[in-house]
This record gives sequence, C-alpha cells and structure tokens, in this order.
Amino acid sequence: MINTTLERRFWLIELLANWEGRITCSHLQYYFKLGRQQANKIINQYQEAYPNGITYCASAKSFLVTADFKPAFISHDVAEYLNWISGQSTHQPLVAEKYQLAHAILSPPARNVSPHIMRPLVHAIRHRERLEVDYGAVTHPDRSGRIIVPIRFVNTGRRWHLRAWCEKAQAYRDLVLSRLHGTPSSEGKCVSSLPTDTAWETEITLRIQPDPRLSEDQQAALIHDYGMHNGELALTTRAALAHYLLQELQINTKMLDGNPVAQQLILANQDEIKPWLFT
Repeated sequence: MINTTLERRFWLIELLANWEGRITCSHLQYYFKLGRQQANKIINQYQEAYPNGITYCASAKSFLVTADFKPAFISHDVAEYLNWISGQSTHQPLVAEKYQLAHAILSPPARNVSPHIMRPLVHAIRHRERLEVDYGAVTHPDRSGRIIVPIRFVNTGRRWHLRAWCEKAQAYRDLVLSRLHGTPSSEGKCVSSLPTDTAWETEITLRIQPDPRLSEDQQAALIHDYGMHNGELALTTRAALAHYLLQELQINTKMLDGNPVAQQLILANQDEIKPWLFT
C-alpha cells in the first residue's frame, strides 16, 4: 500500500520504467510539479534503495530498466499502467482513515501481458511505427504473424485491447493485449497516411429498454435502476465500441434469452445499429 509522497514517486518511477522501459527527470517534474534538481534527487534515492532497478544511459538521456528489475511498488498487471495513462487511476493520497467507508472491490484475474510486449507498442503509438506481431486470436489460433500500425489502447470494460490498422486484413482491428506473444519487432515508420477509422469516428446512439416480456413492476424497477427517461436509456458511443457496451449490459443481439428476467434489457433500435455490430 502506497502511504507516503516519496512512495508515490517511487511508484511512478517503477510504473514507467517497467512498462515503457525508461524514466526521466522530466516525468517526475511534469507529474509532481517538481524542479529538475529535486526530481533528479528522487531518482537517485530510488537507485540507492533499489540499486538493481534502473541505470542511467547517456545516449538515451534516460534511466533505463535493467534485466534485474524487481518492482517493489507496482504489480505485474498491465491494467495498472493502462488505467493510469487513461486517467482512470490518478494515484492520489489515501483518504484519512476516519473518512473511509467499508467497501469491497471485485478483482478479476489479471491478463498475462509482458512489459516486453507493451514497450514496443507504447513506442510505436508515440512514433507512428509499424510492428510485426505474433497474435493468437480465438478465431485464428495458429498465431499467424501480421504487420500492424498501433493507434490506441482501448478499455472495453472486461479487458484492454489495442486498436490498430492491420495490413493483413486491410482494416482496423481490436487486438486483445493478452493474446500477443513474443516481442513485437519494428518495421519502421508508417510513411503513408492510414484510411479513416470510420467506426471510431462515427458516433451512434443505443436505445436501451426493459424487455417488454417483463411485468410492469419489473420494468419499473429497471427504469429506476438505470435512470431511464420515458422508459428508455439513450447511450451515445463510438460505433467501434457499441458491441462491447452491449456485452457489458448483457444484451444479446442475436437471440432473446428464453427467460426475460435473465435478459432484462433489449436494444430497441437494433436494425439501425446492426451494421456496426460484430458478425
């Protein structure tokens, strides 16, 4: 558990060193509003406490992660890093004990994503590079290699994906991070402009309603639960994310569950949304 200001700074050093491969004074200056001398002092303090973690590389003007790095403040779950860069985890100081309330948090199993996979992906996104990756999709478990241009990380609620242009499919694809294998290899800069990611740029509205097979009281309970207006919940989302959102709401668009209590919600404008759903 991170309790002190110094530990929070050590946490960030480890987070960036592990998942991006490097840490600089500028990182600490930016995120903690420090001067360069103070930031350099904190990195030196970390090196004194954990001498085998990071080492300075003059050519890179950065402190690089070592092969012997063993984190003391971060977990091995890539979601910790991805939640942080997406702003979902700001790592603020702990709330005073007297203000805390009893609570519990469901912790699903961590997905197996190696820093050796993440570092090239982060670098490729920032520098618009092409990568050759080894990907084992459920539909194509042969793990055929493909060349991609990574665009962004996407949290679909259940897991993290990499949205990328796939040269093999000649289309944008969502690659589950934990299904990447080995270490992606650079294929150089992406020199040509990519096609517009229409599904990402298009916004659509999902019209969610209680399953009409439910009783009036059951429907009223759902209307109250989801804060529906006039018996309907309108959710605006990127077309590329619509299917994931429906999965989170447990709305089956292919067939109704025989038990309306199990189904609970339906997509009222399915015909309109159908072109954007996965086949």
